[in-house]
Amino acid sequence: MVNNEHVEPPATDTPPAQPRLTKREGRSPRDMALSLLVLIVPIALMLTFYRVVLSGDEPLTVDPASSIELASREFTVLVPAGLSADWRVTTANFKRESGGATLRIGYVDPDDSPVQLVESTTPAESLVPAEVGKDGKRTGAYRTDARSWMVYSGRPEETVLIYTEGKRTVLIIGKTDQKNLEILASALK
Repeated sequence: MVNNEHVEPPATDTPPAQPRLTKREGRSPRDMALSLLVLIVPIALMLTFYRVVLSGDEPLTVDPASSIELASREFTVLVPAGLSADWRVTTANFKRESGGATLRIGYVDPDDSPVQLVESTTPAESLVPAEVGKDGKRTGAYRTDARSWMVYSGRPEETVLIYTEGKRTVLIIGKTDQKNLEILASALK
């Protein structure tokens, strides 16, 4: 008679031996540093090329002429004249709405801060709170050769120059030194 019982080998308390890598097969910190260096050097070269050769940090500029032309069909547009090359136009948009027509021109000033010129036939009672913020307060006045501007504090860190004439309101809004806003206001002809 054949015994069909399966006999298990006796249990041992020691786990089976794990294979170990020799020092030559493992990775040293030096190997990891060289691998990172191979990745970092090309990235640094591409970033340098982008910034220096392609002027990657400069804002993109646009020509506002077509937006100004569309707006001038609706109302008299004040256009800056004589601004230095440090003033760059980054956006230009004209939009007709049920309440009026609005021209927006975005600039980057010489201090690399954003400044927006808004000219609109939207009633000042609704335009100013929408652009300045509900907590905007008049803080002073600024006079150019051609017009007198009201100075408002707007949203946090914003200063706004406001000029109204007839049905047109002009705002210069920026998170920059008020002097830069005054330069733009003085250039409007």
